Amino acid sequence: MISVFPGLDPATYRPHALHSSERMWPETNCYVDLWIEAVHALGGSPEAMMGFTLTQDFEGDQFTFFKVPLEDLEALYGIRATELAIFDRVETHVAEQIARGRLCLVEMDSFYMPDTHATGYRREHGKTTVGINRLDVEGRVMDYFHNAGFYRLAGEDFDGLFQHHLKPEDPPFLPYTEFAKLPASVPGEAEQRRVAERLLAFHFARRPGANPVRAFAAVFPGQVERVAERPFDFFHKYAFNTLRQLGANFELASSHLAWLDRARFGEAADAASKIAEVSKTVQFQLARAIARRKFDPLASALEPAIHAWDQMMDSLRRSLG
Repeated sequence: MISVFPGLDPATYRPHALHSSERMWPETNCYVDLWIEAVHALGGSPEAMMGFTLTQDFEGDQFTFFKVPLEDLEALYGIRATELAIFDRVETHVAEQIARGRLCLVEMDSFYMPDTHATGYRREHGKTTVGINRLDVEGRVMDYFHNAGFYRLAGEDFDGLFQHHLKPEDPPFLPYTEFAKLPASVPGEAEQRRVAERLLAFHFARRPGANPVRAFAAVFPGQVERVAERPFDFFHKYAFNTLRQLGANFELASSHLAWLDRARFGEAADAASKIAEVSKTVQFQLARAIARRKFDPLASALEPAIHAWDQMMDSLRRSLG
C-alpha cells in the first residue's frame, strides 16, 4: 500500500500537543487540524504557522473559517501546495500523487468517515477535508489525517467516499482537491522562528480595522433568538461557525505567541487565551439561553473577550514596534 509517510500507523499514532484533550479547543477546523498533524509528521513545528490567526474577522453571520495560507507553508517548511485538477476517478489521481510522495487534501463526505461516529457518521452528509497518507485501491483501504488525529477506513466506507455506488450514467461529484509537494527536509526550528516572526508582523498589519468580537457581540443575542426557532441540530452548526471558530483561532494564536517568544509576547498570548476561554464559557451559556428562551444576558457575555482582543493587539503593537 503506497503512502506519503510510510512509518505512520493509526493504531499507534500520537497526535501533536496542539490537539491535546487538555486544551480548551482540542479541535479547530478540518483544514487547520490536518495541517497541524501533517507538519508534525513531516518534522516541523506546527506552532510556527499560526501567525495568520491575527487576521480573523467577523463576517456578519460567522467568524472567518481560518486557514493557514499556502504561502506561509512554503516559507516556513518548504511545502508547496496547489490545486489538483480532478478529471478522472478521484482515487486514481490520489494514488498517482501519493506514489510521487505528495499529500492530497480532498473534500469528502463525513457520512462515510467512522472517526466522526460521535457526530455525523452514517447519520448526516457533511463536507470536510482530509489529508490522504496511504491508499490501497484494490484492498479498499485508506489512512488519512482528519480533525485531531490519524485514522483508517475500509470496505463500504471506502466505496462510499469514492462514490462506487454510483451508476455509470450518474454524474460524479468532483471534489475540490489540493496536493502538497513536500521537501526532503524542513528548516530547523531557529529558521522557523525567524520566518514566523516575519510572518507575524505581516499578518498583524492585515488584522481587522475594528474589533471583530465587538461586532459579533452587537448582533449575537438577535442571532441566537433566531437560532432558537430552528431545530436543535442547527445550534451545533451555528456554534461551530461562531464561538468555536473564534475560540479555537485565538487559542492557536496564544500557542503561537508563547512558542515564538514567551518573554516578548506573553501579555498578548495571555489575552488570546482569554478570548478562547470566554468563547468556551459563552458556548455553554448559549445552550442554556436557547433552552430557557432568555437571550438578554448574552449581550454582555462577550465583554471580557472584547477587552482581551483590544489588549492583545495593543500589546503586539508595542512588541512588534
